[in-house]
Amino acid sequence: MARVHISETLCSFLCVLLIMSPSTAFYLPGSYMHTYSQGETISVKVNSLTSIETELPFNYYTLPYCQPKGGIKKSAENLGELLMGDQIDNSPYQFRVYVNESVYLCTTSPLNEHEVKLLKQRTHDLYQVNMILDNLPVMRFTEQNGVTIQWTGFPVGYTPDGSSEDYIVNHLKFKVLVHEYEGSNVQIIGTGEEGLGVISETDKKKMSGYEIVGFEVIPCSVKRDPETMLKLNTYDNIEPVNCPLELEKSQVIREQERISFTYTVEFVKSDIRWPSRWDAYLKMEGAKVHWFSIMNSLMVIFFLAGIVFVIFLRTVRRDLTRYEELDKEAQAQMNEELSGWKLVVGDVFREPTCSKLLCVMVGDGVQILGMAGVTIVFAAFGFMSPASRGMLLTGMIILYLILGIVAGYIGVRLWRTIKGSSEGWRSVSWSIACFFPGIVFVILTTLNFILWGSKSTGALPISLFFTLLSLWFCISVPLTLVGGFLGTRAEHIEFPVRTNQIPREIPPRKYPSWLLVLGAGTLPFGTLFIELFFILSSLWLGRFYYVFGFLLVVLLLLVVVCAEVSVVLTYMHLCVEDWRWWWKAFFASGSVALYVFLYSINYLVFDLRSLSGPVSAILYLGYSLIMALAIMLSTGTIGFLMSFSFIHYLFSSVKID
Repeated sequence: MARVHISETLCSFLCVLLIMSPSTAFYLPGSYMHTYSQGETISVKVNSLTSIETELPFNYYTLPYCQPKGGIKKSAENLGELLMGDQIDNSPYQFRVYVNESVYLCTTSPLNEHEVKLLKQRTHDLYQVNMILDNLPVMRFTEQNGVTIQWTGFPVGYTPDGSSEDYIVNHLKFKVLVHEYEGSNVQIIGTGEEGLGVISETDKKKMSGYEIVGFEVIPCSVKRDPETMLKLNTYDNIEPVNCPLELEKSQVIREQERISFTYTVEFVKSDIRWPSRWDAYLKMEGAKVHWFSIMNSLMVIFFLAGIVFVIFLRTVRRDLTRYEELDKEAQAQMNEELSGWKLVVGDVFREPTCSKLLCVMVGDGVQILGMAGVTIVFAAFGFMSPASRGMLLTGMIILYLILGIVAGYIGVRLWRTIKGSSEGWRSVSWSIACFFPGIVFVILTTLNFILWGSKSTGALPISLFFTLLSLWFCISVPLTLVGGFLGTRAEHIEFPVRTNQIPREIPPRKYPSWLLVLGAGTLPFGTLFIELFFILSSLWLGRFYYVFGFLLVVLLLLVVVCAEVSVVLTYMHLCVEDWRWWWKAFFASGSVALYVFLYSINYLVFDLRSLSGPVSAILYLGYSLIMALAIMLSTGTIGFLMSFSFIHYLFSSVKID
């Protein structure tokens, strides 16, 4: 199929869109459409075995399954797939397009003690077999309490109620949904593994045939006579069978048992068009809940905005107007009678404790926030489809590396503003480049040793560690240093008032000020927690998350709430003559991370009750800690920068001799 390859730059992309002929529809996410002629052979791929019980993925061929004749061949995987623990291999399952048949695959050797133990363990841990046909994961449906539930993958085996025996799934009834394609007027833009490209009108005429638009399975356990089966060759046709209801006719997992693997495939015509084939997987329930979350956040925003307007339009502006209308003698007399934020004018820009750490955390926060914002925007517009596995995580890593230049610039410029000179900017830049990635690297290395000990495919190979380190030191660190150098050349921000040599004494308070700071995190958390539930369900329960439009709105609302909360708390601290606002402004909004981590623990205890073993819990808590740290840095940066801008504007309006 001829393809017109497009540069990844935005300009080239727009040019291609302009020169394309008019069409009736566009399809952006996913990979290239492939049409198959009748009788053409198509192969099924297998991914890692996964379980919501353990969260430890294992290779498909660690179990005694049939292997392909030409040997096991791994599919090319991107950085995101490797980090997620995906391991896609070829399999012996092959279909002939639009040919319904029942096929014999193989019969195993008598099961030994180790194989029986492993099969039983994977069955008890609810491991799922994940298969892929034409880039579509296999899907199955179950009925529970009259409700149809959709799953991806099928179980390794099952243990019937009231039975002490375990039974293996060894017969699969596949249903492949196909749409007859006749080259209709549809322009298709692919963003899949083959790259970005446009299918021309000429190509469409050559592509008539069948498109695969659905892949479903009914798993069965069928006991067969091994002597009869051994007389057959691989891919010989057999008589079709129904899933037996009697346990005597099901294949038990037991030592010295020989298991025969077979499958049936049925092709069914469907009205689903190729651009819509992922809709069944991305169907997210609970849209009303998302809207409720957004309305709840808007109420919080309007409430805080009302407080901000009352404080700044009535109180602050009125005080400033009165102050500016007085002559110098009256101002001097008024200064003696001042109270609240006006008294800390000589201390409000005093250097905070651990100022270097503050600059580093703000720089890293800008980098994480930029990465999250750009990724969600691209995902909301459909550029990061789940059809391209690992694309989302790969895109996030690339964006994080590139945005190192912004982190270095912001961090060093803040350092110059606080210190008044550029001395020590290299140390600040290095710290920005190593602070957050270093913490993540330590946590991931610890978790990786645990995964290596469990022989899980989720363990990162040593080569990938070196790849990540190379990307870190060859791209992120140099770009951060370049950003820091640009920060030294940028005009530093002048403080509008002079700082007194002797710090002003802070009046004693009835309650610790940090208590108010920690409590402030509940407001941003109220904006975030409903969407957080869906994200955690996607990460740990194997569900697809694709409501990035809602997530983009929630992100914008979160930014507004963090900014408002931090400004209100900063003003409250200044009013009680507490000029140590720098860190409190950061943690007023950054404290939302504490509630995110506590909610993650709550989710582990009440929603992941099936999670078994300390290894799984440690993995969960390790990844949750990384997420909470990233949220703290990004939300804290929003609050700090907004509070800094507010205080700079506020004291710029005060005339001080």
